[in-house]
Amino acid sequence: MKYRAAGMLIAATAASGLLVAGLFPPFRCSVMVWVALVPWLAALWSLDGKRAAWKGFGLGWLAGSLSSMIQFHWLAVVSPLGAVILPLYLGLFWGLFGAFAASIGNPWRHPPTPVPGRWAETRRSLCSAFCLAALWAGLEWLRGWLFTGFGWNNLGVAFHESPVMAQTADLLGVAGLSMILVFFQAVLLQAGKRLLNKDSSNRSRPPLLDIAVTIAIIALLAGYGLARITTEKRKESASLKTLLVQINIPQDAARVLWSALDVHLAYEDETLNALHDLTENHPAQWPDWVMWPESALTGKFLRASDGTWGTWRENEETLAQVRTAGRFQLIFGTNELEAERTADDQLVMKDPGRAWNSLAVMSPDNDLQTYQKHHLVIFGETIPFVDSLPILKKIYAQQAGVEYGGSFTSGVSVEPLPIPLSNGTVINAIPTVCFEDTVPRLTRKFVRSGPQVIVNVTNDGWFKESPAAAQHFANARFRAIELRRPMLRCANTGVSAAIDSTGTTTHPLTGNPQRLLNAEGSHFTRGALLTELDVPLHPSLTLYALVGDWGVISLALLGVLTAALRSRSKAAKEPLDLRLSHQTIPPR
Repeated sequence: MKYRAAGMLIAATAASGLLVAGLFPPFRCSVMVWVALVPWLAALWSLDGKRAAWKGFGLGWLAGSLSSMIQFHWLAVVSPLGAVILPLYLGLFWGLFGAFAASIGNPWRHPPTPVPGRWAETRRSLCSAFCLAALWAGLEWLRGWLFTGFGWNNLGVAFHESPVMAQTADLLGVAGLSMILVFFQAVLLQAGKRLLNKDSSNRSRPPLLDIAVTIAIIALLAGYGLARITTEKRKESASLKTLLVQINIPQDAARVLWSALDVHLAYEDETLNALHDLTENHPAQWPDWVMWPESALTGKFLRASDGTWGTWRENEETLAQVRTAGRFQLIFGTNELEAERTADDQLVMKDPGRAWNSLAVMSPDNDLQTYQKHHLVIFGETIPFVDSLPILKKIYAQQAGVEYGGSFTSGVSVEPLPIPLSNGTVINAIPTVCFEDTVPRLTRKFVRSGPQVIVNVTNDGWFKESPAAAQHFANARFRAIELRRPMLRCANTGVSAAIDSTGTTTHPLTGNPQRLLNAEGSHFTRGALLTELDVPLHPSLTLYALVGDWGVISLALLGVLTAALRSRSKAAKEPLDLRLSHQTIPPR
């Protein structure tokens, strides 16, 4: 019997792990987000005894590791070892929640003393649900911050194709959406148990007031979402036309499988063909900006402390070729090297010098401004302790397929990049490189008054034709909602698209798809897409932009404190309650 009960707990835990994994690309089961955690919560709340917290941690670690292995199996394309280690690490955060939910956060652990009053039962249920939901949201923040963080696929990201509910992300971020979902499921499970345990003594008491309150809250949030969508659509805006160029260059981990000549010719051909077509057939739709993805050109850019710059000959030739088509702002990713002037006024690489993974903006007159990436990918762009542990270089070479060439330096500037439109309106770009568009605490630092656009250049080619690119896009589009700033994304392999301030992919000016797709509907394709984006001239200042992650952190701390006090109070009352329940009433 004991083993059967343990098997049922493990089965329920695994079911939730599988359901959560199914919420994200490539799966399309996001509707299950409203019940995905219910089996696991039931298993956690069924635990009792002094080791309940440890058992809850074990079940949580199992659920989280299983779910993460399915969600992030695409890591095996680059690193089979990473595809195992990362899920086991992410499972620890589920384990912490499991320990909490099975102990001081367990609403079934101490049977409540009957308290008269219509709302007593409702208050207990809602309070327990709040504590659990707040901690879950806090743990999502923690894993997105700790050790530089990995914040992909928070529970709320399941709303990436549910625009009405997704709008609530501008309050507390995506973690706030996750909090709503955990709150609902915790209330649902408590109400369900009360219905199953209903007897003649409590039939007159309404058992579902907590469900009614929760549904009312969700309805209010849905109404808020509809109102926000309407408000954003009505804002006075400037029209920004951008040509997104995607080449789909194949890679084997970090190793590009094309020659430098093929790469440069591809960018020249796709860009010039698209611009010549516009000149002949759609002259009124000439783009303000042209975007290429991360590390687009194979040559490096040298940058001196006084702002002067130079670049490799192959870069100069490609830039000169595309400039023959007309005037536009060119935005692209590049590797930037620290340089200095020699005695004979030559610009050379500084030795030793720093290197950055940068986003560059080049005006029609060849003025250059750059943003240097802040959030470096561990084992992709930097390796901690690599100088003291040389074996890490060997591991990198074995996993990436190329020798380790040294770490990039993290950038420090949080100033937006001013980029003008053809009509003279200046748009302040919020620059992001690669996975930085999934790091909300970074993008919010660039928020300013006036028209702004989040600009992302990325290359998901490391992971070939895996779900990595679709998951990246699903996570990234929430930055537009959280900050109410539209977004432009240009990828080598991935999802190139324009996203408005409600997180919705906008219709392009030419072509039918809303994002760059081939005839089979795949975003793993080569081509150019002309988009038009309405950029609010007076964008909203959201609650998330003001308080950042402190809203979720504060609620998480409040939830833990509340649960601890309630658990202590219940534990203190339990012996007295037991004595009273066994007290003999003398006959009269």
